Amino acid sequence: MELYGEGYRPWQPVVCFDERPCPLRADTRAGLPMKPGRVTRQDYEYQRNGSCNLFMFFQPLAGWRHGKVTPHRKNADFAECMRELVDVHFPLAEKIRVVLDNLSTHTPAALYETFPPDEALRILKRLEFHYTPKHASWLNMVEIELSVLVNQCLKRRIPDMPTLAHEVSAWQVERNDRKATVNWRFSVGEARTKLARLYPN
Repeated sequence: MELYGEGYRPWQPVVCFDERPCPLRADTRAGLPMKPGRVTRQDYEYQRNGSCNLFMFFQPLAGWRHGKVTPHRKNADFAECMRELVDVHFPLAEKIRVVLDNLSTHTPAALYETFPPDEALRILKRLEFHYTPKHASWLNMVEIELSVLVNQCLKRRIPDMPTLAHEVSAWQVERNDRKATVNWRFSVGEARTKLARLYPN
């Protein structure tokens, strides 16, 4: 929360990171089109096409987000996301502070497992991980952004990964153009009051 309270520092961006599974479902028959006063109707039956994963980067102070659709969320996928963060999205930053939860793949070991040691070290030197407390992943602002994405874009049947990637891309372009962000109001002072049991006397 102290990290969130800092001002915008382009050379030390704060980037929230998380992922979510996405089921892929296709219609088995065409729905009835929308009419005045009536929404589109779709049959209850659908075809399951497996699932995939959506990684999300979110820089709240800049109003920037980037989604990446992958077949799964393994250590190598996390490592590739961190390399992309360093080399593509923030190549000039001296240190990228990454807020993430305690998922087993979110570790420096994932980079050493995926890349040669020199490459893993090069990437890790540019990153500074800030983990949310266990059972408190809601403290990661990207959770709110993922919720917005689901409500605005993903509450419907999406049949395959290319369609999902296209929809997420269109959504993020619109949000990035508006520099939409999260109005975070949970401060350190409020935490000391509301979570008093977690602080020493």
